[in-house]
Amino acid sequence: MERSHDEPDGDARADGAPEAEPPDRAARRAAARVALRGIATAGSEPDRHGSAVLPFGVEPVDAHLPGGGLRLGRAHEIAPMAEGDEPCALGFGLALLARRLDRAAGEALLVVAPGHPTPYGHGLAGLGLDPGRVLLLEAGSDAEVYLALEEALRAGSLPALAGFVGDGLSLKQGRRLQLAAEAAGPLLLILRPARAEAPNGAATRWRIAAGGAARDRFGCLAGPRWRAHLDRCRNGRPGTWLLEWDHAAHRFGLPDALAGHPPAARLAGA
Repeated sequence: MERSHDEPDGDARADGAPEAEPPDRAARRAAARVALRGIATAGSEPDRHGSAVLPFGVEPVDAHLPGGGLRLGRAHEIAPMAEGDEPCALGFGLALLARRLDRAAGEALLVVAPGHPTPYGHGLAGLGLDPGRVLLLEAGSDAEVYLALEEALRAGSLPALAGFVGDGLSLKQGRRLQLAAEAAGPLLLILRPARAEAPNGAATRWRIAAGGAARDRFGCLAGPRWRAHLDRCRNGRPGTWLLEWDHAAHRFGLPDALAGHPPAARLAGA
């Protein structure tokens, strides 16, 4: 059940005075600052496209999203369509990170809670994500994932961040991350299991399933395809698409049979 607007927030006492931070949370926050100290550099270069969104480059998809893409500085939730689709959801999220890094300088931070697979170098490279531009932090719980993301967002030097958690993004945690992300405007993804159905504090919610791999003219595997369902979109419209990923060009596209024209033309405006 959602908290009513008249109830006091969990971070404040009924008399309006701020509640003292628990010692264990303060200790975790201090440890996160130490772990992320190297990230807080002079800051990454701005998006070369000067955009406040990350477009898919696929008109049918971008037309459903406010501003024509995923809003930067907001959290976006990605979940498997069903049990067994976890690798698909992970691949889709990593492809979005790769597309973001292709458009902005800097690194991506992955914060992983227990129970999630840890991405490895060959898998990242296979999706067009340079392992040398990926910072990996293994956390002990969802709370530590959100704590690390919040601290990194406040550092303001990363163009892309992703947290792998066991539960959905709560409304309260979504507000905290939004406040921390607004100034820097990074791509912020939250990946969760299929079973987690907590109230959603994200700007968009995606459910991802396998779509069959793309093949070249010799029948060899050419790239992944995902069945992407936009389940929820603030100020936008839901929809479902079969998307394929070009890891070399860092572009999404529609399969040729659906797009109705050859690959060169289909990807030219992505």
